[in-house]
Amino acid sequence: MTNIRICLAGAAGWAGSALSRGIFASPDLDLVAAISRSHAGRVLGDVIDIKGLTTPVFATAADALKTRPDVFVEYTKPDIAKFHILSALRSGAHVVVGTSGLSEDDYREIHAVAQEARRGVLAVGNFAITAVLLQKFAEMAAKYISHWEIIDYAHSEKKDAPSGTARELANRLSKIQESQLDVPLDLIEGPKESRGARLNGSQVHSVRLPGYVISLDAIFGMSDQKLILRHESGSSAEPYVNGALLAIRKVSTFVGVKRGLDKVMSF
Repeated sequence: MTNIRICLAGAAGWAGSALSRGIFASPDLDLVAAISRSHAGRVLGDVIDIKGLTTPVFATAADALKTRPDVFVEYTKPDIAKFHILSALRSGAHVVVGTSGLSEDDYREIHAVAQEARRGVLAVGNFAITAVLLQKFAEMAAKYISHWEIIDYAHSEKKDAPSGTARELANRLSKIQESQLDVPLDLIEGPKESRGARLNGSQVHSVRLPGYVISLDAIFGMSDQKLILRHESGSSAEPYVNGALLAIRKVSTFVGVKRGLDKVMSF
């Protein structure tokens, strides 16, 4: 069987460098191109200190896509991610999205292009298995509990709010029902912002403080009882590697956009 050829955008970053190591260690995967504007022209192994990794680093997606990857992995920033994804699809690559902050409108456009190109896009707000399980458990809870809120925690320098994980959870829960508000937002006495943002039928609160990496609470309440689901990440990017490798191997099995790693997992 031919190895899967991969182009990784953001290969020298915190999550991207850990994924680069995971790809390099996988006998069925080949990292044929990396994108990092600040390290363009170098060999990725020299940049992230992996002996034997000879992947060239390119400044732009246009240059990197000339290597004809089978799968393009997007791990950069929201302001450039959509352009990268559409460019990759039009060049014939499937796409795995690890970048958060893309909107529902963005994904509608990406889905249309993916269908036209007959390629798959797997958008994963969080590749950690515990985050995937939280989303599944929250969907189960929303079928029986009508009141919930989402709290999204991250480090103080994270610009996108809510996080991709929180956005994805709100989107999923909206497919089941909207959370019930006993006091409508227009009847709040005080700043409405104190109740968070209404996103796809869920109240979402984003906390940005030093000391956090990425954490998420989904809190469900009923009379005299509550359910708290929590995902917490540590300081390393290792929890995201296995999920990302699974996404890379599965993204070619469908056409269009699928959101959430669980869409290609068996439960």
